[in-house]
Amino acid sequence: MNNPYDIIIKPIMSEKSYDGIQSKKYTFIVDKRADKQQIKKAIEEIFKVKVESVNTINARGKLKRQGRYEGMTPSYKKAIIQLTKDSKSIELFDSLA
Repeated sequence: MNNPYDIIIKPIMSEKSYDGIQSKKYTFIVDKRADKQQIKKAIEEIFKVKVESVNTINARGKLKRQGRYEGMTPSYKKAIIQLTKDSKSIELFDSLA
């Protein structure tokens, strides 16, 4: 996993993630196999910012039903990125704040 674009899959756009934008906290879905150092390097390389800390959560898939059939939604890994105070913000989220 040398390519940072393979590590960061997509940003999470939810009310809870919007609340963290003012304090420079951003939430992303990341590759399940990526560790915190790889996630930190990928965010710094893609968005040209300074990362202070990375918190990760492994979210298990939920049981969903469609009529009489049931299945699981896919599991994923979520990363909450805290930027340093002197770092610039991520432009992708600027219009949402």
